[in-house]
Amino acid sequence: QVQLVESGGGSVQAGGSLRLSCAASGRTYRFAAMSWFRRAPGKEREFVAGVRWASGKISVDDSVKGRFTMSRDNAKNTVYLQMNNLKPEDTGLYLCGVSALGGTGYEYWGQGTQVTVSS
Repeated sequence: QVQLVESGGGSVQAGGSLRLSCAASGRTYRFAAMSWFRRAPGKEREFVAGVRWASGKISVDDSVKGRFTMSRDNAKNTVYLQMNNLKPEDTGLYLCGVSALGGTGYEYWGQGTQVTVSS
């Protein structure tokens, strides 16, 4: 089993910053990728950034590139999402997800952490 716990969300004004964390426990040796997604009100879930677990290669969606940075602490099995210059359109529930080796898509999810950006 895999457990994911997100933290770090909150309410900020436009232009502000937040740092999200996602701590993983359980069968981390079976991870293929660990990623951040977000779900804005009335919209579908969308990919924000992710890391390939074995290689450490990080991908960031073009919509947040230059403002958001993803990093990983291998020793803690934790990934971070540093979000700078936040915009109201960044508002949403930020979710951490994991895809497992041999699996199909993202199978494990955290409960999410809410980010609210006011103008």
